[in-house]
Amino acid sequence: MSNEKQTATVDFGSAIFALKQGKKVARFGWNGKGMFLALVNGSDVDYHVNSRIFGTGVDGNSEEQMPILDAIYMKTADNKLVPWLASQTDVLAEDWLILE
Repeated sequence: MSNEKQTATVDFGSAIFALKQGKKVARFGWNGKGMFLALVNGSDVDYHVNSRIFGTGVDGNSEEQMPILDAIYMKTADNKLVPWLASQTDVLAEDWLILE
């Protein structure tokens, strides 16, 4: 785990609620050092995705611009970011940590 403060363990719903409040979360049982999840706001990546990848919304207000939805990303043990999807085990786990 990173050097961040952590609270008592919680269930998945509480972890999602914390993500929506801008906090980072992790599973107690994750083996990788420093791994955590964070919510990336679509508006924060809007320009790059619309303008550079799809060629829409060059000025940020184009009618062709596609809405970019929020997504959960994982910071991996080897310092990479990857989109993350929950497994059944993650959803049912009650060992989530809210990192402060």
